[in-house]
Amino acid sequence: MRFVLRRLGFYVLAAWVAVTLNFLLPRIMPGDPASAMFARFQGQLQPEAVAALRETFGFTDASLAEQYWTYLVHMFHGDLGISIAYFPSPVVEVIGTGLFWTLVLAGSSLVVSFALGTLLGVLAAWHRTSAFGRLLPPLLLFVGAFPYFWLAMLALWLFGFTLGAFPLRHAYGEFVEPGWTLEFLASAIRHAILPATTIVLATMGNWLLRMRNNMTAVLGEDYIAFACAKGLPAGRILFHYAARNAMLPSMTGFGMALGLVVSGSLLTEIIFAYPGQGYLLIQAVRSQDFPLMQGVFLTITLAVLVANWLVDLAYVWLDPRMRSSG
Repeated sequence: MRFVLRRLGFYVLAAWVAVTLNFLLPRIMPGDPASAMFARFQGQLQPEAVAALRETFGFTDASLAEQYWTYLVHMFHGDLGISIAYFPSPVVEVIGTGLFWTLVLAGSSLVVSFALGTLLGVLAAWHRTSAFGRLLPPLLLFVGAFPYFWLAMLALWLFGFTLGAFPLRHAYGEFVEPGWTLEFLASAIRHAILPATTIVLATMGNWLLRMRNNMTAVLGEDYIAFACAKGLPAGRILFHYAARNAMLPSMTGFGMALGLVVSGSLLTEIIFAYPGQGYLLIQAVRSQDFPLMQGVFLTITLAVLVANWLVDLAYVWLDPRMRSSG
């Protein structure tokens, strides 16, 4: 318990540093969101409106400490400001829409890729002298070595343009009304299959290779030889003793990847015009939408910290030594 609380304290401190930097960076950069929006409307706004826009975006004449306190109060109330690119929509509303689709696409792809890659890595290490163990890892690594965007464009051209088996863009059909209906769910799944498959193919080889290497090292340990000498079933040795210990290093990588899921699969979302976080970030950069960029960066940072803390909890559950040394 002390280990978990100590790590939680570290992540709370890291979150405070991230929030502070997120507040300071736009204020030390040249210009401000109000000026960018005023220039964007090309003279359609009166000069008096700049002061109101500065107030709206939090760039007031108050001291930096007062602005920081106001920023913290608004943030804890779920108010991250008004988006410039999607004006007058609140940043939280814009991020919430993109976050949902990112979790649907990148989240499900990561879980499938990690689960399949880890399982195949376990089996490849156990059967490392067979044709399965020798051929599968280099085959998946060969597929994953292709540029990520190239796989997405190839899949889009072959299965979208040529065969017409899958949609070409967006997250659901143009004439489908969003809602928890079978028609909408079927359309969303059909639109997600192609981009999700490219993500899984591009990343599964790395999980497989990492798990196979960890398993190969663990299978040479004395306690595995002792378990085999006791006559324990092969399945129990493989999953309860070997895979459980070999999975610990992979869990760290999974935690980082889980947190970065929130940032979206940038290239895939652009190629398939999928309305996720990565697509929102590109729109924010193009429009100089500082509030939206701040919100996206803050969401990504907090997601990485929470994911890593959950990995620490998983470590405590998987490794009894962490509990005994707590």
